[in-house]
Amino acid sequence: GFYANLLLTQTPEHILTQTNNKTEILCELKKEHTGVYWYRWSQERQHFEFLVFSNTLGKATYGTNVRQDKFRVHEARSHSSYSLHISHLHPSDNGTYYCSVSQSSQLLLGSGTRLSVVDALPLPLKTTQTPVSKKPVQRITKSKAASRKGPCSPLVWIPLATGVLLLLLGLVSTAHRLYREYPASILRGA
Repeated sequence: GFYANLLLTQTPEHILTQTNNKTEILCELKKEHTGVYWYRWSQERQHFEFLVFSNTLGKATYGTNVRQDKFRVHEARSHSSYSLHISHLHPSDNGTYYCSVSQSSQLLLGSGTRLSVVDALPLPLKTTQTPVSKKPVQRITKSKAASRKGPCSPLVWIPLATGVLLLLLGLVSTAHRLYREYPASILRGA
């Protein structure tokens, strides 16, 4: 089985890049291991794909139909950190990438890195600076502060609790009236 684990730290969480670029995903391991696996989850295809396994000696084993010139694993800092380098990016590379290690017949997964490859990056929004006005500072009185407390404010939960209590009392009253109007044998199904 697979499950996410805090023993593997993956960075960054999200990458947005252009077609034909290259990128890198870092995986830091806090556990003894024999190597690191890399997988890709494709939301579009609903498919979990094995990409590559790199052992502690640096030997890589690739998944079926995975191009070796596209995916490379580099090791750093005495087997505690691995990075997956992906080149020749294309929108078909979109997905969430996971590093993973094997431990007692289970695969521990990293937190995942979402990769989005687009043909053109969105342009940054132009911001216009507005001059700083010298408005008087608004003072918040206790009554205004009390009304801004949100869902836990007594102004919200007291009427809500009262409504629930009245509803329950109404249900009890109705149930009692029904019990008196119909013989007990009918209610018991006899």
